[in-house]
This record gives sequence, structure tokens and C-alpha cells, in this order.
Amino acid sequence: MAGVQPGTLAGRREGREHSRRRGGRVGEDRTREFDAFYRGTAHRVVRLVHATTGDLALAQESTQEAYARAWADWGRVRTYTDPLSWVRTVARRAAVSEWRRARNRTEAHRQVAVPEAGAGPAGEPGADHVAVVAALRALPDEIREAMVLFYVGDLSVDRIAEETGSPVGTVKARLHRGRQRLRPLLATDRPDLTDRRTDDPTREEGSRGIR
Repeated sequence: MAGVQPGTLAGRREGREHSRRRGGRVGEDRTREFDAFYRGTAHRVVRLVHATTGDLALAQESTQEAYARAWADWGRVRTYTDPLSWVRTVARRAAVSEWRRARNRTEAHRQVAVPEAGAGPAGEPGADHVAVVAALRALPDEIREAMVLFYVGDLSVDRIAEETGSPVGTVKARLHRGRQRLRPLLATDRPDLTDRRTDDPTREEGSRGIR
């Protein structure tokens, strides 16, 4: 019976064609997988970074950069236990770095009395979210970071400690100080930010947060 033999030229060509088709299907599957990941998580990353920096445009740009980097190395990132944690960390660090540089430039301008002309950030976040972001901006960087990750990112104390490289006890102390400082700023409008306890660092994520 006639057929294509693996060792023949025709057989090698057929093998390459099969590999090409298979590789194409794998590529399409990964594209769909990444698209679903992006659509399901990007808005959460934007909110978290916005709450950290108070700059919505910067949050959007940093989030896009983080997802672009994830897509460029999706074959590796997709194998992580929590790809979202990787994206969140990349976006947050990029935004905080740029935000601090911008803040330093603003302070330098003020020192020499150079006025800043700038348009407000794009987008229309809810009034409640804007109020909370404004209050968070009054906190020291380390305390604000812990508060944002806990209440906006819905991360457990253990996860925050892991992502920030801080001891669990330090994270708890920062959250406690953050609540104490926010109480007079938010009065009783947001009891979820001033009364929640963190005694249980393994509490289920997703049970709290700024909505």
C-alpha cells in the first residue's frame, strides 16, 4: 500500500506542515487565553494603581505596559501560580516610580515658583473612589501601599508581605496606622477602611475592598 514514509522528502515536508499547523493552533489558544486574562483583570489593576498614585492616566499607562510585558513573555508568565500578581507588581512598581519622579519635579517647580499647567486625568472614576484616593494620598508611601493592596487589591496580609518583601507584623502595623490616620479624613463615610481588623492574615481574599 502506497503512503508517505517518514524518512522520505515528502514525509519530512508533511511533518513540518503538521508542526506548523499545530504551532498555529497553540498560538491561537494562547492568544485567546491572554485576551480572557486581560479582559477579566485589567480593570482591577487600574483601580489598584490609581488608588496608589492618585493619577488615573498614569495608572492606565502603567497597566497597559505591564500587560504588554506579560504578553511578550506569556509562555513563561502563564505558568506562574498567580500571573495577576506578576502583572500587578509590574504595573504598581512602574507607576510608583514614575509618580515619585513626577512628585519630585513638582516639588522642584514649587521651590522656584514655576506654575504647573496640567489637564486633569482622563476618565471619570466614581466620587466615592475619588474621595478615598484623595485620603490615601495623605498617607506615607509604605502605609498607603499596604492599605491599597489590602482594601483595593483584596490581598491577604500574608500576600501583601510577600509582594512587598515586608514582615507580616510590619504589614499589620502599617494597616493599623493607616486606619488610624484615615479615620479623621473619612469620618464615618467608609467604615470598611477604618474598622476592619487584620488579626487573621489568611482571611479569604476578595471579601473587602473599595468599590
